[in-house]
Amino acid sequence: MLELSEAEMIKGCARGNAQAQEQLYQRFSSKMFGVCLRYSSNRMEAEDTLHEGFMKVYRNIEKYSYKGSFEGWVRRIMINCALKKFQKEKKLYLKQDDINEIYDLKEEYIPTGIDRLNASDMTKMIQKLAPGFRMVFNLYAIEGYSHKEIGEMMGISESTSKSQLSRARIILQKMLGVNKNNTPIKKND
Repeated sequence: MLELSEAEMIKGCARGNAQAQEQLYQRFSSKMFGVCLRYSSNRMEAEDTLHEGFMKVYRNIEKYSYKGSFEGWVRRIMINCALKKFQKEKKLYLKQDDINEIYDLKEEYIPTGIDRLNASDMTKMIQKLAPGFRMVFNLYAIEGYSHKEIGEMMGISESTSKSQLSRARIILQKMLGVNKNNTPIKKND
């Protein structure tokens, strides 16, 4: 199969060319799966988001304006798919009191040591977060959105976004096993 340039691939996909669509998938699926995985609680959910995302890419590719990176455009579609899933299923998630009980947020922690992890370990930890925490953490810490933007995207207040980020960080710290003094947590802590 002849390798298409990015522009040829985009134009081919806009015409519905199966070879161009396959090349687009081959070129970006691995990286986009990583994005979807961070926003999902498991591999199956990430695969669903990836599939849905690529279907949207194929349907809307003619809207790509060739401004900015194409990969960034595809990434944004994947994130939007994850956000739509979150909005759709939001009512099924635990109430805040239940989350506090599950994660035992009585002690205050500060973020440290996350850079010791490899990407796979970090993804697994992020997947364990409650959906709202996971979304806010990814959008803020990884994608670089402001709390105001996150609030608008998720339909929550800016202060809720800040609170969920703080709690996500605390939970990740507990998963790492360190406390606010950057020392290991003892069994009876």
